Amino acid sequence: MFKSEQVIGRAAEKQILDVVLASKDPELVAVYGRRRVGKTYLIREYLKPHLLLEVAGMHDQGTAIQLANFHASLRTAFPIVPLVQPKNWLEAFELLRFCLEQPSAIRGKRVIFFDEFPWLATRKSSFVAAFENFWNSYASRQRDLAVIVCGSAASWMIRNVINARGGLHNRLTRRIGLEPFRLHEVQQYLQYRKIRYDHRQIAMAYMALGGIPHYLNLIRPGQSAAQCIEAECFRPEGMLRNEYHNLYAALFESYATHEAIVKALATSWKGLDRESLLAKARLSSGGGVSKAIEELQHSGFVTEAFSLDKRVKGSLLRLTDEFSVFYWHWMHSTAATNSWLRRSNSRRYESWQGYAFESICFKHLDAIRSAIGIADVETQSASWRYVAKKGTDGEGTQIDLLLDRADHCINICEIKFSDKPFVISKSYAQSLERKLRVFRSHSGRKQTLFLTMITPNGIVPNQYSKELVTSEVVLSDLFVD
Repeated sequence: MFKSEQVIGRAAEKQILDVVLASKDPELVAVYGRRRVGKTYLIREYLKPHLLLEVAGMHDQGTAIQLANFHASLRTAFPIVPLVQPKNWLEAFELLRFCLEQPSAIRGKRVIFFDEFPWLATRKSSFVAAFENFWNSYASRQRDLAVIVCGSAASWMIRNVINARGGLHNRLTRRIGLEPFRLHEVQQYLQYRKIRYDHRQIAMAYMALGGIPHYLNLIRPGQSAAQCIEAECFRPEGMLRNEYHNLYAALFESYATHEAIVKALATSWKGLDRESLLAKARLSSGGGVSKAIEELQHSGFVTEAFSLDKRVKGSLLRLTDEFSVFYWHWMHSTAATNSWLRRSNSRRYESWQGYAFESICFKHLDAIRSAIGIADVETQSASWRYVAKKGTDGEGTQIDLLLDRADHCINICEIKFSDKPFVISKSYAQSLERKLRVFRSHSGRKQTLFLTMITPNGIVPNQYSKELVTSEVVLSDLFVD
């Protein structure tokens, strides 16, 4: 079976595609994920020898243009296609059916790839109904056929394909939610491109660009992460200088609401509950806002962190798209060029690094569990906070990450970013003791508590670390697959 060496990482996704190719049944596969995450590249490269037809939807174009593009794609793949363009999608899929009945040189599974599937489904075009008819009446009976539909508008894909209530209901055979690279995949990708970054340089790039292959592809050999960020994000000719303005507009129809939510969350380090988010974004409660939040979650930009007691009211929404956070903290108000290398030595930069490192940790929870030896223990991650009542002497605290374990233990995780080994001072030790004390008093949990320190370079051994810390996680631990 064909194996593309060009596809870095993506082990789980490639395994699913291998199953699709080996299947003796017709396959309908949905692939979704945010813009620039590498969906198209994965399908094109990994399934190249099996790819019979690729059709890509065109952004913000009407039905006539989409049909013309579909017809052109058919003519490229099948020379027998007549010059007469189909008048509607039913005719278009009937023409595709005719083409598929012709002899093919492809051995094994034949793959039809619909890229940016939601863009093909223009208003009143009946595209989805025609596609449903094509699958149900013909494609679902062809054992050597795999139809892959792909889209960056993840919420549309989930609503209209994965959770479809019409003709596609329960028709999917596989689904792939493609996420940004994790740190170990970034390392593999950069090594493939002959870029020899150490873990710190990779983390610096990840904090600003995230695990988006398209962004990481801008790094050049011999260029530090800071140099790349300055060149691509701040200089007028930089490839990412205007990326933010195109990002949400290409994914969502009423994207002004999405951008208002993202802006509000970008400057809220610990996240916001729904009520606080609405107030900060100056939005009124309603179906439009709820839909926008849901779409941002499905597309991987926003993550909901539930409190330990699972109360929805206690959940916090966090912006977990690194590039969007970076944009609102550094790019949106920067008119001058060549400024990043100067700004990256400021105290404000140190504060942003702390938040960005926390965000990286939240995306590598499996690696954290492995590092502290609980990979095989059923574990739930959560946040927790206690606000003392006004007028009392009570103590309040917030825990951004804790691991609630099935073996009757809880790891309280303290995340601290530092360029050097972190020193637990007397005052900081007192703060940690207070956090543990407040949690024990007000959480209602009786489990054994373990304090885990997560830092890039470890902690300096001293009397406070020996008394309080039971386990450590360092940056290199996050690179474990």
